[in-house]
Amino acid sequence: MMSNYLPTIILTAGEPAGIGPDLAIMASQMDLGCRLAVCADPNLLTDRADKLSIKLSIQDWKKQPHKQNRLAVIPVKLNRASEPGKLNPDNADYVLQTLKLAGNACLRSEFDALVTGPVQKSVINDSGIAFTGHTEFLAELSKTPRVVMMLATNTLRVALATTHLPLRDVSTQISHQLLTEVIEILHHDLHSKFGLQQPRIIVCGLNPHAGEGGHLGTEEIEIIEPVLSALREKGLHLIGPLPADTAFVPRELDRADAVLAMYHDQGLPVLKHSGFGNAVNITLGLPFIRTSVDHGTALSLAATGNINTGSLQHALAMAISMAHTQQEG
Repeated sequence: MMSNYLPTIILTAGEPAGIGPDLAIMASQMDLGCRLAVCADPNLLTDRADKLSIKLSIQDWKKQPHKQNRLAVIPVKLNRASEPGKLNPDNADYVLQTLKLAGNACLRSEFDALVTGPVQKSVINDSGIAFTGHTEFLAELSKTPRVVMMLATNTLRVALATTHLPLRDVSTQISHQLLTEVIEILHHDLHSKFGLQQPRIIVCGLNPHAGEGGHLGTEEIEIIEPVLSALREKGLHLIGPLPADTAFVPRELDRADAVLAMYHDQGLPVLKHSGFGNAVNITLGLPFIRTSVDHGTALSLAATGNINTGSLQHALAMAISMAHTQQEG
């Protein structure tokens, strides 16, 4: 049961031409158990609210309790006026400024958690700014040497050993050091941010059939199994390495709290098949809580009102729950 503590959450509205501003505005309609601030251009929000025919009052952030039809805003000015559905590289820096401001505010402990709206990586890179994603940006901002990407639904948590890499590069990145650090971060945050006293983690193999005794690859024998053995000696509850094609069957998931996949498309298709639109992207290892929606900018749906807010609601609820767990811990 949650305490009466009211967490403070900062929400970045993401790509201004996408549905991120719509989601921020729709958050004003929700009954939230937190104090919420949105980091965005106030004029963008009021203009989008008009297009959506939503009554919206903008106010400065003063840590007041969330109220419906009202958004507390920490302002960042757009570089160029934004049109729904039309990307403009001139606003790439605006997007990153919202992330930087929000991340630094969390580092100063002004907020309990950061929730991020969707960004368009391509337009940021088109502007001449190297950008891999939220996860990597926030790791660099906070000077965190290793972070872990995890997506979660109500029934499944999937973390990744590697994230946004070409498939041909994955095997060279799976090392003793990387895998050890990733599993230790996953174990630590499942305990500290999710309240699991002894997290049980399934670890997938890299190769088909988990290498089949070395006949389909040797990474399991040379790297994964030795790492798991060493961490078990430290008291971690680890299952595997299991073949990825059977790691997600009910009899395995019933005995685990999370699954660690070796690469992006090994684990996330399963999770998104079971809960797309209701999943939450979580960055573990940061010195603050960060959750995000599990979908993209949906440019064609911006300002139409025809969007699903389920992932945003889950991202906010997850951040609030994690903040309570940390407060109580």
